[in-house]
Amino acid sequence: MTESIVSNFVLCKWNAWSPGIDNIDDWLKWFKGDVDLQQGKAIFVPDSVPKMLQRRLSPLAKAVFNSADKCIMSSEQISTVFSSSHGEICKSLEMLKAIQAGDEVSPTQFSLSVHNAIAGLFSIVYSNQQEITVIAPGHEGIAPAFIEGLGVLQEGVDAVLLILYDEPIADFYPVSPFNLNADKTCALTLRIALTGDGLPLQLSRTSMTRDDGEQPVQLFAFIRFLLSEDRLLNLGNGEHSWRWQKR
Repeated sequence: MTESIVSNFVLCKWNAWSPGIDNIDDWLKWFKGDVDLQQGKAIFVPDSVPKMLQRRLSPLAKAVFNSADKCIMSSEQISTVFSSSHGEICKSLEMLKAIQAGDEVSPTQFSLSVHNAIAGLFSIVYSNQQEITVIAPGHEGIAPAFIEGLGVLQEGVDAVLLILYDEPIADFYPVSPFNLNADKTCALTLRIALTGDGLPLQLSRTSMTRDDGEQPVQLFAFIRFLLSEDRLLNLGNGEHSWRWQKR
């Protein structure tokens, strides 16, 4: 097996949201098997989101804001990378059904269904005018978000937010036999830097062949890695693998 190091970095802070879990203490209980995820549970919106914008948030957008709010300060200027395999695909499906039924679709509905819609709302809520990148990582899983964020760090910024999120896609879309989907919504926010306090990590690419599914599945694997005493996490796409190592 060959291995090439991409970069060393520090995970300064992280938070994740999934139905019924919105803080690291509860994630620890989930990791130990003491808490179950509860898809369909009402999602509250952080107070940092203005009331007039709260009604625009889809369930997936609410998940993102619950995850990110603990990792960013109000009006903080920070470069951000958003990563989602499917984006607002459920909202898009509902609009297609409306069109099929002969109903009209408003421009607002459409604008909030595109892949960078949540990123746009994020920039408004936090008055963040720094670089924001939105990617659809495909079969590479969570690794492209890290590569993009590490590239931004190499340009000289102090820190970058990585926000990775996906929700279960409707049965309308054929997922079998591919492991594209997860049963529960999950949003994971990671604040990374090249130096400083936090968890030192190293990202490498290896020639190991394995298949760990796409981002929706890998999100939960990465959260388990952060909560465990494991030193290594390998995630692959059938052609090569990415390795995260605690230094």
